[in-house]
Parts: sequence; C-alpha cells; structure tokens
Amino acid sequence: MSVTVRSFAKINLGLRIGARREDGFHELLTVYQTIGLHDLIRVSVERGKGIEVRCEDPRVPRDESNTCFRIVERAMRALGAKGRVVVEIEKRLPVQGGLGGASSNAVAALLGLERAVGKELPAAERLRIATEVGSDLPLFLIGGTVLGVGRGEQVYPLPDFALTACVVVTPEVGVSTPKAFAEWDRRQRYSPTLAAQNAARMGQPHPAADEGVRRSTTSPKLTASDASDRIEELGRGLSAWLSEPYSGAPSHVMRRRGRAENPLLELVRAGIENDFEQVVFPEYPELGEGKGALERAGAKYASLSGSGSALYGLFASREAAAKVVKQLRRQGWAAQPTVTLPRRAYWRRVFDC
Repeated sequence: MSVTVRSFAKINLGLRIGARREDGFHELLTVYQTIGLHDLIRVSVERGKGIEVRCEDPRVPRDESNTCFRIVERAMRALGAKGRVVVEIEKRLPVQGGLGGASSNAVAALLGLERAVGKELPAAERLRIATEVGSDLPLFLIGGTVLGVGRGEQVYPLPDFALTACVVVTPEVGVSTPKAFAEWDRRQRYSPTLAAQNAARMGQPHPAADEGVRRSTTSPKLTASDASDRIEELGRGLSAWLSEPYSGAPSHVMRRRGRAENPLLELVRAGIENDFEQVVFPEYPELGEGKGALERAGAKYASLSGSGSALYGLFASREAAAKVVKQLRRQGWAAQPTVTLPRRAYWRRVFDC
C-alpha cells in the first residue's frame, strides 16, 4: 500500500537564543507557525526487509542519516510491523532553508507509515520518537501556532492566529545551523555586556560584570517544579513581546487598530525578532538585503526563519502578496506566495493529496 502525505513548512515568529546547556544544545524560545508551502512524501510497505529513501535532489541524504530513515526505523519497531519500507521525497522546499523541511518530512513519513501498515502509535509514543530524531519534529505533530521551548522540542499549542498572507524568499545560499550557533557562542564569550543582555531576555541569571568574560557557556538548571510552572515562566517572556510596545500607545492609535485586526500582526508589531539575524546577516549580507526588499515591498513584518536562509514577509492580503511576488521576481529574488496554516487547516490538508 502506498500513502502520500503533504509535508508542510514552518516559519519562526521570533526566536530567542539562550545560553548553551550542558548537553550542548541551547535554550530557545520561539513561536512556530506552519505555512502552506510543502514537500510531498510517499510511503509504501512491500514484502521484504529494510528501508529505502528515494529523492531526486542530490543534496538530500538517502542513508541512515536521513530523518525519514531514522524515524521509520524507530516507528517500525514501536509498531511491531514488518516489511520493506520505501520513502519517496518530492522536494519543493529548500534544503538548509530554515523552513523545517527535513523535520516535516520525517513526521510526514511517520504519519504515512502508520496508514500504510494500518496501525497507529499512541500520541505520547509519536512524540517520544519525534523528539529522539530532532528538535523541530514535534511541532509538526501539532501544527498551527506552537510555542517551542527547551531546545525547541518542548511544544505547546497556542491559540491559532488567523490565516495570513505570506511571501517566502528562498536565496540559493544554504546556512549551517551548527555554525550559526557556534558564531552566537563566540559573540557571547567575547562580549560580556551582550551576553548579560541576552541572558536577561531569557530570564536566566548571568555572572556579574566584574567576573570578566564568561568561559563556561553552560546555563544554570531550571528550577521550575513542574510543567505548569515552566509554561507560566515562558508565558511571561512571550507576554513581554506582546505588551511592552503598547504600554505608551496613544489611545487614538489603539482605537484605529480596532478589535478586528489580525492578532498575528499585533504580535509581530510588538518587536519580536530572530536572534539568528545577528550572526547570519553579517556572514551572508544578501539575506539582510532580502529582508529589506520584503520590508520595502510593504511587509507588515519580515524576518529570517530559523537560522535561514529562507526569509518571509507577512502581508495584509493575498492580493498584496501576489503583487509583491511579481515585484520581487523582477528584482531577481526567488519568491513564492503562501499563507499561514491554522491547526485545523493543517490537519485537514496533510492527507488531502
């Protein structure tokens, strides 16, 4: 039996990087948002043994390093299923683009495998397996607007934002996430003031300035007693994104916005930003130029997604986004129109192939 699944992309609505942890990962705070751009994943189970990954894009690995291979291997054991699994990946999303393509591919392969073998894993088991394979995978088991904490793998569904027009720009350059994190760490080590500011934003303690440059990049252990305390703590950080810029807003401005304004645009207007821009834009100036092109074209908000290289802009309407795509393409940018996908729409379209 062969099953085809849509493998949707994500963007990051703000991304804050905390200190490096003892396990080598960084504390993160981000809001994920699924969007309409997608790859296609086809999963079939035949007689025999083993796992085969097929993809015409030479940049996509076909061995056990592929996220689809790794999740299928674990899922077959958990399902108690037998057979030879073939996963075909039709790439439409950029590789190393910051849109979560490889992670989304893996979750789509898992969902397709369950249908192909006629068995389903419990939700907790799905989540456990996804977390083992990669930090970005769990968000695709929720869809819509998702709070991501820890190293990004601890995910909590947020109230969905309304469907919003979006333009995604995909430069040809690929950005290495490990290298971006390494550059972030280097900047923290050699700039105590910057490190203290970033620690404060994440709600983390930081050594006093007279202790000099911080040599250890590990962060203190969290003291939250349980998950609800953790959510409350992180919610305060998210609220800071939302509330601070409005504290002194003139009343006539608030009235002009009105109750009907898209809350997503309120969020992004509150000053959220992606910390990766601090290290990626100096290394790849064309990415900063791409963000500027989106802003000049009228984006309500523009940002790097993840560590890049993809950029996105949010627009007031699909018509406006379509015009911007034509304009950017004339300027030489690879641009695509899409929309944000609320949770219900995400799950409705996953198997609608």
